[in-house]
Amino acid sequence: MICEDNPLALKTLSVILEKEGFETSVAEDGNRAIELLEGNDYDLLLVDIHLPFHSGLELVKYLRSDQGKDTPVLILTAFSDPRMQREAGELGIDGYIVKPFNPSELISKVRSIFKKG
Repeated sequence: MICEDNPLALKTLSVILEKEGFETSVAEDGNRAIELLEGNDYDLLLVDIHLPFHSGLELVKYLRSDQGKDTPVLILTAFSDPRMQREAGELGIDGYIVKPFNPSELISKVRSIFKKG
């Protein structure tokens, strides 16, 4: 699942992953992401930190605490905030994608997560 509030970035991420053979579900805000998480299991979450309604870290907390799932998570961020990175690390984040991102770096990180599992 991709959760990103920028429509262009959301479409770009979806197209890049689908071209590589991955299926994607998309959410444009934290509320929609929670709706999708309630009804589905995902192999990976690609989550922007700054979202309407619920932040990316709130979504990860929901996934880990409320749902008890250890689904891999990649955080999308335009900012390098040490406090956010520490909090994300405590939640067991699998990696970061810094915007603007390189499509080959994105695919490489996604593939490395699936190789671990």
